[in-house]
Amino acid sequence: MATAWEEAGLYRASETGDRPKFYCLDFFPYPSGEGLHVGHCRNYIPTDVISRFMRMRGYNVLHPMGWDAFGEPAEQYAVEHGVHPRLTTDQNTANFRRQMTLIGAGYDWSREIDSSQPEFYRWTQAFFTLLYRAGWLTATPTGNGVPDLPDDPVQP
Repeated sequence: MATAWEEAGLYRASETGDRPKFYCLDFFPYPSGEGLHVGHCRNYIPTDVISRFMRMRGYNVLHPMGWDAFGEPAEQYAVEHGVHPRLTTDQNTANFRRQMTLIGAGYDWSREIDSSQPEFYRWTQAFFTLLYRAGWLTATPTGNGVPDLPDDPVQP
């Protein structure tokens, strides 16, 4: 459900142009529930206001949104509902996006990030592997519920 503003490209940031650039990043919610609550709105409305203000001042504003769908909260929600986490994460993400559109939040959805998608978490795995190889992390032996690090997650 795109709004007239989204269809007009009002919220899209441009890679080119002579307007000064402004980047506004929110923390990404994890879709571990069926929808937004007032706590989400108290975080996202102020950054939306700032982004709109900067657009009105002539700035090329990049205000993306994404989903921090890694880990226990999203998995626990799926377990409690007896549904695979992939399904609940996708359903909850779609509902969060729908609700953010309903409240009029002006995000550049073309820059959306979803940390539960393999093309994203592949790089997170690579990052942790680099930290491990540098000696900043230690691997937990298999058997404690935490898998060993892969040899090279950067390779497909």
